[in-house]
Amino acid sequence: MIELPPDFIHEPPEGYRYEVEQHRRNMVSIWLRFPNRFTYRDDPPRTIWGFYNTKTKVYCAPVNSNKHGDVVDISKTRSYTAMQLNLTPLEAAFV
Repeated sequence: MIELPPDFIHEPPEGYRYEVEQHRRNMVSIWLRFPNRFTYRDDPPRTIWGFYNTKTKVYCAPVNSNKHGDVVDISKTRSYTAMQLNLTPLEAAFV
């Protein structure tokens, strides 16, 4: 089992947990596992949080579960996802 990177600052939301899988030789994927189960599946659902490059020690936002996107600052990510919010100045005032 692969562990979370040492500088990963987020705690999983209540009832959730993080899982790490090898994505490529120098890239791991970080998944957020949901606590609930669906009636048509035995394993709980999960969503991609983001990716971590073990060689350059940077986090990347996901494009989808198989492709990483731009490098992100871990302090500007949320516990649910590494995707960055694209807010207008008016929207940002209310967040």
